[in-house]
Amino acid sequence: MSDAVSPLASPFPALPAIAGVTPRIARAGYKDWGRCDLTYVELAESTAVAGVFTKNVCCSTEVEMGREQIKGGAARALVVNAGNANAFTGYRGREAVEQITAQVAAHLGCPQDQVFVSSTGVIGVPLPKDKARAGVETALTATPCSWEEAAKTIGTTDTFAKGATASAVIDGQRVEFAAIIKGSGMIAPDMATMLGYVFTDAAVEPAFLQQCLSAANVETFSCITVDSDTSTSDTVLAFATGKAGNTPLASFDSPGADAFAAALKDVCRQLAHLVVKDGEGAQKFIAVAVTGAVSDESARKVGLAIANSPLVKTAIAGEDANWGRVVMAVGKAGEPADRDKLSIGFGGTWAAKDGQPLADYDEAPVAAHLKTREISIEVDLGLGQGRATVWTCDLTHGYISINADYRS
Repeated sequence: MSDAVSPLASPFPALPAIAGVTPRIARAGYKDWGRCDLTYVELAESTAVAGVFTKNVCCSTEVEMGREQIKGGAARALVVNAGNANAFTGYRGREAVEQITAQVAAHLGCPQDQVFVSSTGVIGVPLPKDKARAGVETALTATPCSWEEAAKTIGTTDTFAKGATASAVIDGQRVEFAAIIKGSGMIAPDMATMLGYVFTDAAVEPAFLQQCLSAANVETFSCITVDSDTSTSDTVLAFATGKAGNTPLASFDSPGADAFAAALKDVCRQLAHLVVKDGEGAQKFIAVAVTGAVSDESARKVGLAIANSPLVKTAIAGEDANWGRVVMAVGKAGEPADRDKLSIGFGGTWAAKDGQPLADYDEAPVAAHLKTREISIEVDLGLGQGRATVWTCDLTHGYISINADYRS
């Protein structure tokens, strides 16, 4: 965790204890830092699991194995290593992960494929097996920790711990959600964010849990970007212990299924926003709302083209109401757009309508809006009913400073 805290940081929320979930932390010493860097979460038997992962083809062993393990639908434990991504490490990286899964499985008396592992940090350095073994050994019997301690432990360049919670009533039973995430840079997930974990005591069949998480991802984690880079390790996992005692949710026909899906999406949206608010060097949180597209997916792609534009992001950082840069980004998105139907605004004030600057456009309210921490950009393509909102941050010199010395 960085010493300098993002100006967009939020206090860590009070997360509920989740029946069947026990987090613990330990210091493996993956980097030369005086902090814990290994998180171990023990899960009750019969815990269901679902996941979404990076599409980066140079992904880590942890991602490759996770994709296969998810097919089994069951989990007993999670191990997260911080400070070493264990990506681009060949057979040595895989041996390290298999050592961890075997060690935890032997402790719990469960199959190895029910032990999920994530790693984050520097790419190209094999996870040291001796440090991993010692760290896991300590974590297995460590005193249970708080959610905030677990959130801090999975962080790397994060400047604050990130957590979210929600609840829902299912089949007459109140179910709880607690979630933590890490992520600050290399965020353009297209199937996840960096490392995020959602825990609930709801009883949910694995296939339906996967359906709900995948749907939530489309409107949350796949709608954020910090720098347009997609990590080798991006993972979001959802675990459902079933300890709430509700009748297991199997489909949207199950009583309470809609409430469950809504709560899960709410948690995912909270987490996604927190990652953007901790974007490396970020000073402003930006929401880009696109309407009038030919489809929702087209709107999302246009929004991401705007959100990923260095020219747009630096203009926002400089508090410059240069809506011409938004025009440029729309045009390069590769999606249907008509220059003469395009409308652009900032903070609810339209600067251009139907392809032309407004004759009575007053830049003063826009300039005032751009001095705030939370910025909105509105784009109407005027072509259809498609709509989407994506979230990003501004691009400042702080991003360069953080990443120029990342390995030190």
